[in-house]
Amino acid sequence: MSIINLQDITVSYDGKIDILKKLNIDIEKGKLVSLLGPSGCGKTTTLRVIAGFIQPNSGQFIFDGDDYTNIPVHKRNFGLVFQSYALFPHLTVFDNVAFGLKMKKMDKKEIKKSVEKILEIVDLHGFGSRYPKELSGGQRQRVALARALVVKPKLLLLDEPLSNLDAKLRLKMRAEIRKLQQKLGITTVFVTHDQEECFSISDKVAVMNSGIIEQYDTPENIYTNPASEFVARFVGFENFIELSKKDSNIYETKTGAKFETEIDTKSKSKEKVVGTIRPDHIQIMDDNSNLGNNMIQGTIDIRTYLGKEYQYSVNTEVGTILTNASNDKKYHEGDKVTLYLPSNKLILV
Repeated sequence: MSIINLQDITVSYDGKIDILKKLNIDIEKGKLVSLLGPSGCGKTTTLRVIAGFIQPNSGQFIFDGDDYTNIPVHKRNFGLVFQSYALFPHLTVFDNVAFGLKMKKMDKKEIKKSVEKILEIVDLHGFGSRYPKELSGGQRQRVALARALVVKPKLLLLDEPLSNLDAKLRLKMRAEIRKLQQKLGITTVFVTHDQEECFSISDKVAVMNSGIIEQYDTPENIYTNPASEFVARFVGFENFIELSKKDSNIYETKTGAKFETEIDTKSKSKEKVVGTIRPDHIQIMDDNSNLGNNMIQGTIDIRTYLGKEYQYSVNTEVGTILTNASNDKKYHEGDKVTLYLPSNKLILV
């Protein structure tokens, strides 16, 4: 059952530039959903609409069956964790975490009990008397999480919470966030521009572009079956070939090369499409004059060493194609080769 419903949300600045364009999304209760996309795509604006910091120009925000569109921030009871942590430097860890409970005028004994419990949950037992300056980046982030969770929010909102951490700590913290979210069963909206980060912890991902959602799906489906060229490029597809429909599953380039696909997509009904495939999925072979479907000849322009494999930039009649191959056989610049694009890996967008 959906707990969050954003219906035709439009946000514009000065009434001229639309940041969000009739955006719609439903989020199920207890799930962790990430808003993913490049800078300026509208993901943080969407989060701020949910939080109540931004009033949409039009549309509705329904939360748990109630219209929250015009409810002020302080009455929404949502937990917020920001990129900068926003901890009070002059307060101890205990007082930082207790701040929201004190604002609610909760009994002191209850505050102590609640704070100690949440500090234990985020693995900060015994840190209550320390100040933020005495903590590492990961510990500060856990304090920020504890402060957001101690008030028992109906919803947890995370705005790029790991971007200030080093790579190793980010890996650890994203696992901790997922573990904590599943343990508490709290509905969570997570904003990030990091594909690997959001794919590793999310139940569903909304890939955003210029104020709209290009695809809203599971991480697995987005990674293996992108719905648009934008999504494909964003999740690592690097080869794009313009195709025209020839037969039921056969598509043709302007030069006459024929390609077949086994993957069922909405684009298969269109006359003109773009075929895309990851470099890892292309097979490179010695030059072969007996070309069949999904095969194309080319000349190697550039060879790049990637450690476990080489990446080859191959000049073909349909443009430059990137392909990765193991170190078992090494090709050289200028070599004539044949590329095979398997029909079960070629996607139409």
